[in-house]
Amino acid sequence: MKNFLIAGNWKMNTTTGTATELVKSLITGIDKDVPEVRILVCPPFTNISSVAQALSDSPIAVGAQNCHFEYKGAFTGEISIPMLIDLGCSYIIIGHSERRTYFHETNDLINKKAIAILTAGLKPIICIGETLDERTAEHTFMVLEKQLSVCLQNIEESQIENIVIAYEPVWAIGTGISATSEQVAEAHTFIREQLINKLGKKAESILILYGGSLTAENAKEILKIKNVNGGLIGGASLKAESFLSIISSAQSLV
Repeated sequence: MKNFLIAGNWKMNTTTGTATELVKSLITGIDKDVPEVRILVCPPFTNISSVAQALSDSPIAVGAQNCHFEYKGAFTGEISIPMLIDLGCSYIIIGHSERRTYFHETNDLINKKAIAILTAGLKPIICIGETLDERTAEHTFMVLEKQLSVCLQNIEESQIENIVIAYEPVWAIGTGISATSEQVAEAHTFIREQLINKLGKKAESILILYGGSLTAENAKEILKIKNVNGGLIGGASLKAESFLSIISSAQSLV
């Protein structure tokens, strides 16, 4: 039986009021609680507290979109992992393609964040993926292998079960273009093989999410693919109806 994680990445969207209204719609709209399908929302930092309070008696978890790898210190404007724990976060997205592209985050930096998150007992959602130029040059597997090799350095065996990987073909994010089922299957199979090669048999249980424009329309087709264990969802997670439809698709596959 497959396990799924349906995660909403709200990016730089919502105010406190609109965020609270969105999660209230999600709470009332979930038909059933299926333990094999975990649900997560990752609001902007400013809305985490209010969202966490609204979700306190629901099956929906709360996460953050980024963090600093140091637990405290003189890092003006940064948010630490203990701060996020204090707000009720259990997951943290790191290495998203937008962080890599706009803020020049490297695999080494993402590795530091991953280790800090795991050490604190939280789950990192480590994003990897190739650009259009890299895919066109047939470098997809080389890029994914390098990202995994560096981002997963020095991970302890006891921490493996808390790792989540999100494959996001950069060319399919925010464009409305989704990779074909064959492309998704090929990439996720490769990632699974690399995880097992690098981390051992325990890596068979690591959730691998698809993060390239997963929508209500294509969710069922993509989620049923082997080694696809859910989605890291952007725009579709900002509308209760579409996010609930994706959740329902995952639940129907359990």
